[in-house]
Amino acid sequence: MFLVTPPSPEQVAAFLEQAHVLPLSYEPIGLADRRTAGFAIDELTIAIGRGQEAFERGCRALERWAHFDLGWVEVMPPAAPLTAGTVVCVIVRHLGFWSMNGCRVVYTIGGRDRNEFGYGYGTLTSHAECGEEIFKVTHDPQSGEVAYTIRAASRPCAVLAKLGYPLTRLLQARFRRDSAAALARAAAG
Repeated sequence: MFLVTPPSPEQVAAFLEQAHVLPLSYEPIGLADRRTAGFAIDELTIAIGRGQEAFERGCRALERWAHFDLGWVEVMPPAAPLTAGTVVCVIVRHLGFWSMNGCRVVYTIGGRDRNEFGYGYGTLTSHAECGEEIFKVTHDPQSGEVAYTIRAASRPCAVLAKLGYPLTRLLQARFRRDSAAALARAAAG
């Protein structure tokens, strides 16, 4: 849904209420972990620290959706649980207008005891894009390195996203960079 003004809390609440019953806009679940014809695959991994404490801070940052605290992107509700079935509204401000995009957490990844923690979420039919995105923090016990990875499989869905596909790809790249920087800041304490 595209808007010329920032969405009001009432608009976001109504959007989320409708989004709970919407289906995913793609299949199969797990799309971001494999190559699929017709979907662009993008990935960015950055080091965010060293050691178990940095891993814990990274996990907590993911849990509070700090990787969406970008100024031009936000997620509502801001403390949504990272459990399969959770629905969120991703609000994006771009080129003088706003969009509300529905997503559902479709799976979780690993666990703190496995040195890998994260989730995958998929786009609902109310999203401008079609696809799935993985957000995860990993800890290599051998080297001590803690990393954040964002991996997406996507293709445009809404007419405006299709018409402005080169711009859409630039916004996706900006989101990956900004998300990585935000998570690194949050994990640094």
